[in-house]
Amino acid sequence: MIALDANGADNGAAVVARGGRESGVPVTIFGPAGEIGGGADVVDAPVAITNDDEPARAVRARDDASLVQATRAVKEGRADGVVSAGPTGALMAAATLHLKRMRGVHRPAAAVLFPLPGSPTLLIDSGANLDVRTEYLVQFAYMGSMFMQSVQGVERPRVGLLSNGQEPKKGTLQVVEANERLAGGSLNFVGNVEGGDIVSGEVDVVVTDGFTGNVALKAIEGTAKMVGNIVRTAARSSPPATLGGLLMRRKLAQLRHELSQDNVGGGIMLGLRGVAVAAHGSASATGIANAVRLAQRAVDERMVEQTEAALKAAGVLRPSEPATSLASTHD
Repeated sequence: MIALDANGADNGAAVVARGGRESGVPVTIFGPAGEIGGGADVVDAPVAITNDDEPARAVRARDDASLVQATRAVKEGRADGVVSAGPTGALMAAATLHLKRMRGVHRPAAAVLFPLPGSPTLLIDSGANLDVRTEYLVQFAYMGSMFMQSVQGVERPRVGLLSNGQEPKKGTLQVVEANERLAGGSLNFVGNVEGGDIVSGEVDVVVTDGFTGNVALKAIEGTAKMVGNIVRTAARSSPPATLGGLLMRRKLAQLRHELSQDNVGGGIMLGLRGVAVAAHGSASATGIANAVRLAQRAVDERMVEQTEAALKAAGVLRPSEPATSLASTHD
């Protein structure tokens, strides 16, 4: 069963609830019962955490918030995973506080699937850790590879390290050191990749820090919207163009479906002791349903256990455990 936080989505709690119910996966919906319509699968939780709130502070201060209640349901064994279309930073903060990091993991990371035709590409980290050390990047690579293998069914995922050049010595000190360590490890590491490679389909996992990853994510989303607008405008620019647009309508609709964020469900928090998925804030009911299915698939494929085993086998877990901190969690 998946705990679904219905607050915070741009399309409203009713759309989130409908998506959860249409997923084919058992869900418990945490949100405003008045808007959702009630039901045996609804826990009335009208208090929300918004993008205006500081994530860690809000999670600690609002025990009755829908997101906190949904995450706590996983901690207490009443749910197998949590899905939210609310602020990503708040979900990471709640998951870090209640689900905890895997033993030996430096920092959990937010991983986002880019919906490319054929097979999606995973970007990790997409915004959770703005500053990283070499060992963080190495762990992100193993976590992302295991996700693509266990949940997406990709054999020997190709892993690339995002840099400003393909040469091993290009990039920050952390990137250069991570390149050296990954090249000598057990992953299918293809070396450094550049920004254009994120959507080329030539790699399955792109590893970077949260600052760079978030900038890249927003840039790609903005470019996709701009190109879509240009195509629509061009198709209406003259009678011949309009005719061509009509002839290509089916192909364009198919491409739009393949490139839709709704198609992949959302991002997933890796490095935690439980499953947490962030649906897109503007996701339709279909997108929410796919996010719930993604969370259930991660549970069914024992992603957490497989990731922990992979990190241990690679010898990249840290030997000591400091106290968990939410200081590096960002939206």
